[in-house]
Amino acid sequence: MKIEHTYIVYIVECKDWSYYIGITNDLEKRLWEHNTGQDENSYTYFRRPVELKYFETFSDVNQAIAREKQIKGWSRRRNKH
Repeated sequence: MKIEHTYIVYIVECKDWSYYIGITNDLEKRLWEHNTGQDENSYTYFRRPVELKYFETFSDVNQAIAREKQIKGWSRRRNKH
C-alpha cells in the first residue's frame, strides 16, 4: 500500500526583503521553525521574522523538487522599481 504525502514548495519574505524558497511536508511547523530560529546556520536565522508569501502543493516529491529548483533560479531580492 502506497502512503500519500503532500509536499509543499513555499516562499517566505524575510525582514531584509530577501526571499527564501524551501520545500516541506508540514508548512505550519516549518514556518514556526523559521520564525523561532531553530537553526542558527540557516539563511533565515538573522533575517527573522519571515512571512509566508506563496506556496504550492504537490503529491509527487520529484515535481516539488523540480519546482523548488525552478523558483530558486529566480532572483532572491525583490525588484524595488
